[in-house]
Amino acid sequence: MPETDANVRERDNLSPFHTGERQAQERLGDRGVERWARGAIRSFMPDQHRIFFEEQPFLIAAARDAEGRTWATFLEGGPGFVRSPDSVSLEISARPVPGDALDGALAAGSDIGLIGIEPATRRRNRVNGTVAAGDEGGIRFAVSQSFGNCPQYIRARRCWWSPEQPTGTAVRGTYLTASQQEWITSADTFFIATGYRGEGDNPAYGMDISHRGGERGFIEVLDDRTICFPDYAGNRFYNTLGNILSDPRAGLLFVDFASGSLLQLTGRASIDWDSEAVARVPGARQLVTLEIDAIVELSSVLRLRWQEDAAPARSLRLVERVQESADVTSFIFEARDGGPLKTFAAGQHLPIELNLSGGMGKVQRSYSLSGAPRDGRYRISVKRDPQGLVSRILHDGLHVGTMIDAGMPAGTFGLSNTRDPIVLVSAGIGITPLLSMLHAVAGEGDSRPVWFVHGARDGAHHPFRDEVRALAAGKPSIRLLTHYSHPLETDVRSRDYDHAGRITAEGLVALTGAANARFYLCGPAGFLAELKAGLEREGIPDSRILEESF
Repeated sequence: MPETDANVRERDNLSPFHTGERQAQERLGDRGVERWARGAIRSFMPDQHRIFFEEQPFLIAAARDAEGRTWATFLEGGPGFVRSPDSVSLEISARPVPGDALDGALAAGSDIGLIGIEPATRRRNRVNGTVAAGDEGGIRFAVSQSFGNCPQYIRARRCWWSPEQPTGTAVRGTYLTASQQEWITSADTFFIATGYRGEGDNPAYGMDISHRGGERGFIEVLDDRTICFPDYAGNRFYNTLGNILSDPRAGLLFVDFASGSLLQLTGRASIDWDSEAVARVPGARQLVTLEIDAIVELSSVLRLRWQEDAAPARSLRLVERVQESADVTSFIFEARDGGPLKTFAAGQHLPIELNLSGGMGKVQRSYSLSGAPRDGRYRISVKRDPQGLVSRILHDGLHVGTMIDAGMPAGTFGLSNTRDPIVLVSAGIGITPLLSMLHAVAGEGDSRPVWFVHGARDGAHHPFRDEVRALAAGKPSIRLLTHYSHPLETDVRSRDYDHAGRITAEGLVALTGAANARFYLCGPAGFLAELKAGLEREGIPDSRILEESF
């Protein structure tokens, strides 16, 4: 039975997603995402997000110009150019540069989407809403929806301020020049602006800005007014795809990291869901094509500069493979030249680069380091995903003796230096960074109370069980708790696991009995959203909940 307008409006009012987003989720088999997304998509910014935005030297924004065209733009400023006076607003002391496609467009009442992204650590958070007020010095932003993003496909880059004042110019056109085409095909990063404004007042309506990354050449220029790019697996909200389904207007932003130049495109987007062309692109779930209506190129208009390429730190040799469970394998690396490897902080990840077969180029991914920080080797532990391009390469094609390139360990998900009790909570392969933290605590003689809580499907899918028990052995300050959601007949309670069913916030709070405990969570996005929302309902402040999704 088709939905009536009244039914659509009623469902919109109950959902963090509008109709187009729900259609994309249903088409891709992820409609169940709404069950946990209500806890992940908020009408306010958690304290961690507010602090994050205030620390950033730039934001990427999505909005529409006076003609209704969709654009993405770049807002930069010195330290403190973003302030969060409360959980539902940001004060941004910056506007688009003169000549920008959105110069003068950010008027009060305008829909705007923002993303804060920290390339050095690969953290990012998104927030959508409206311009509450504005003047020549900047804007005041009012929050409609706030949510975090996983760090997939972000290239780690360091940034710095150029001492020179920008003196760039703006050039407008409707056809891509040869140099612009080369810029696009050599890019490994861009941002896409989309939006949908339905009838009525709904937080799910408005503008959205999203990051896209891949290997150089992942964007194809079909002709001087058409480009095409793959859409990879992400957070399963499908904000961009859902917006395109409801309103095809879209804008793309490319940044020249070396010169501080910008390339803005606007046009109409379409989605290729399942053609043979999609199947030919490794890792793509669908392809998106943009038919270009207008172009703005801004030369050397930013003061920020970035390391143009995040070059690998060194080559690593795979020295050991260990089967940890039915679908998880650990890969242990040493330096190719036999030299020492940089000590990492427990909770950090390792960027790696792999060659695709058939001369298809290279692909980059980052995996949490699962071993002891001072072990002298790097261990990553990867779950094999039948649909995952890189996990299949690792499991099926990476043999002992193989060389790979790797970046420096990075990331800010780590243990605090306080003496507060800590609760390490993981589900599935989310165990990896928390296992490294457990290694750090156990190996350094840390005596603060630690609860290590892990949820697995069953004993066959429970990696590192013996390793965790060995780390806790003889250490009364470390306590273990295991949940199996679907125990096998061969799994014995009290021997293999402690509880049948999923981890709950109520159970975690009951464990500690300490108001000053810190909770570290890692697992699927749905697991994190439900657990974090539950902890907050139990009275745990946001500042004591740290999370990492995968």
